[in-house]
Formats: sequence, structure tokens, C-alpha cells
Amino acid sequence: MMSDSFEGFSNATIKFLKELKNNNNRDWFNENKHRYESDLLGDSLSFIEAMQPILKKVSPYFQAIPKRTGGSLMRIYRDTRFAKNKTPYKTNIGIHFRHEMGRDVHAPGFYLHIEPTESFFGAGIWRPESKALAKIRNQLVEQPQRWKRIANGKKMAQHFEFSGEKLKRPPRDFDKDHPLIEDLKRKDFFVLAEINTKEIKTRKLLPMIESRMRETKLLMTFLCDSLRIPC
Repeated sequence: MMSDSFEGFSNATIKFLKELKNNNNRDWFNENKHRYESDLLGDSLSFIEAMQPILKKVSPYFQAIPKRTGGSLMRIYRDTRFAKNKTPYKTNIGIHFRHEMGRDVHAPGFYLHIEPTESFFGAGIWRPESKALAKIRNQLVEQPQRWKRIANGKKMAQHFEFSGEKLKRPPRDFDKDHPLIEDLKRKDFFVLAEINTKEIKTRKLLPMIESRMRETKLLMTFLCDSLRIPC
């Protein structure tokens, strides 16, 4: 499927994910790897390629890289070394359009998550390293009104809500009585918008993703400004 004819993720891809969830073992995966290659990989890479011109219009600094490994598509293989859950495969598609200056998933970016029962689109920064997190918190203190316009903005709130974890106690070096202390306690500055699985399977997915990206423009600009990178 060429990118200019991308019409959504196929029923075959969604079916593969459903069956993988019920057969999350290496024998089943190896027997069905041809489906993974033709359906899931084919759809995912076509979607990423189709997103390239859209992403350039939204911001030239975020990348859509249609590669099997090392690009925007996240690995299906789970790292089970320190996990209680030893199932070898992820049962979702994860696609991350990260900032060109980011090295991993902890960089500012846009994220699409697809599962048969739950799909969503996200934007922001997830679990940034300590220096980056401190910079974001400092900018929040320095520009509280700007942050309030973002956090309380009606445009983003139409579809998005904040997600992620918070510290139980105020972060070190920040006033525990600060009026924005609940935001300062955030470990993640990331918002999510639910997507109906039916939308995933139609050509409407591309313009819908573009629209969601534009709704998070103020948040993404704030985060990039905090980290002193272009947006």
C-alpha cells in the first residue's frame, strides 16, 4: 500500500493484534510472522510515510521515519529482563513521532497507540530525564500565566486530558505552597485523546491526527521552549 492511498489500518492488522493477545508466545508468533510482516508492518510503515507531509506542515522539527527498526515504529518485542510480565510481545502498535533532537521515547513527541479495545493519540513528553524535567518545572514557575492558558485552554480540552504520574510530595527546590504545585509534581507532561477503533480503519485517520496535533501546539511549544529546542 502506497502512502498516497493510505486508507486506514486493515481489519487483518486488528485481527492479528487480537489473536496475539490470546497467543502471546514465540511459537504462535513465529507461525504467524508472515501476517505480522504483511499486515501490521505494512500498515504501520505506510501510515508513517503518509504522515511525513502532514507532520512537516505542523512542525518541521518532528520526524516521521518509516523504518522497521530505529524509526517511528516502536518495537513489538517486550523487554522482559526486569518485568514480572514475561510475555514476549506487545499487543499494541506504538508509533512515536519524536523531536529531531530527541534520542528516545523520553523526548517531546506525538504518539499513536493502537489496540483492538483501546486506541489513543498523545502529545508531550513522557518520563523526561531529571535535567529536562527541572527545566520544564522552572519554566512553569517563570511563566505561570502561560501555563494556565495551556492547562485550562478549551481548545486542547475538547479532546485531551493530562495523563501520567505525579510525585506524592512537592519536588525538591520548589515551594510546597506554590499555586501550581499539583502541576509541578508531574513526572510527565503528556496529554491523551481517545480514538474510536473504527476511526483507525478509515482514511479519516490522517486529517484527524493532524487536527489533534494542532490542538496541542501551545503545549508542545511550551515544552520545546523549556528545553531550548525549536518547535
